[in-house]
Amino acid sequence: AAAQQDPAGFIDRLRLPALIDEVQYAPDLFPYIKMAVDEAQQPGQFWLTGSQHFPMMKDVSESLAGRVGVFELQGISLAEENGRPLTPAFVPTVEALQQRQEAAQAIPLQEIYRKIWRGSLPRMVLDDGDEWQRFYSSYVTTYVERDVPAYLKIGDLLAFRTFMQATAARSGQLLNYRDLSKKVGVSEPTIKSWLGVLQATGLITLIPPYFQNRPKGLYKTPKLYFMDTGLCSYLTRWLNPEVLESGAMAGAILETFAITEIIKSLSYNGSPATLYFYRDNNRREVDLLIEQAGHLHPVEIKKSASIRNSGFKGFRCLDSLNTPIGHGCVLSFHKSLTPFDSQIDLVPIGYL
Repeated sequence: AAAQQDPAGFIDRLRLPALIDEVQYAPDLFPYIKMAVDEAQQPGQFWLTGSQHFPMMKDVSESLAGRVGVFELQGISLAEENGRPLTPAFVPTVEALQQRQEAAQAIPLQEIYRKIWRGSLPRMVLDDGDEWQRFYSSYVTTYVERDVPAYLKIGDLLAFRTFMQATAARSGQLLNYRDLSKKVGVSEPTIKSWLGVLQATGLITLIPPYFQNRPKGLYKTPKLYFMDTGLCSYLTRWLNPEVLESGAMAGAILETFAITEIIKSLSYNGSPATLYFYRDNNRREVDLLIEQAGHLHPVEIKKSASIRNSGFKGFRCLDSLNTPIGHGCVLSFHKSLTPFDSQIDLVPIGYL
């Protein structure tokens, strides 16, 4: 009430540095924060957090442009949960993988799928999935069906919920606007607008295909991934980890989990790496390319523990690219860090 009714006095009474949570509920604070920041000329005096992305970022961009650093917070990572060091970032160089070998260990398939099903939001990690159904039902109702549609002025909540479910079912796949439009029953421009909101709020991420001086026959379409696999599992109605692991989405959800863990690792380390995938008209593909220091580091994600029997033949399809190819890896349920050849290691999923 003080922040809303007397924003100037509220800021004057603060003992800095201060953290103001859910700051979007008191938008009149922002001009006075701006004046205090300009007067003090000292970074780090205000830490502003909020759970409603749009109103908060609107006020930040209008009042604090050039005066604020923005941190997009991800879910709890596997390394955080297991108490492992968050450094180095996951780039599959020989040195980085050996460092992970010293601190990490392989995790059984069933346990990984439980973590995938449970998700990475803090409450679910702390409770290890207790009240899973109730938690995600409330999450969808309060955030996805209240905050986002209110911002977009969406009248048909049933269509928006169908859109959310259809998008979740396509995690790990090429983005197809026309397919989503037909499934949901709204226009392609509406689908693009709704996807933009999900991306802006951090619910999904889009990874583009790699093409430098694009060779003929490479795809232009990005791949879509949900950033929380628990929310993705809830929306697609996989109600326990066992049916998720044995179901039709098992491979796609494992790929989603692995790629979101890599995104968290890069984000936490402030890494300048950029992510792509590779796919051509001959159906040759690589799940992930991590571009760092002028090299592409390929990553393949397999559910199998026996890679040599899974049809994996390496990353020869990348030879036509005009970019140096660095050390790569295959993430799988192999039990230890093992060389596949001189340029590729087999890496347990638990090392993420």
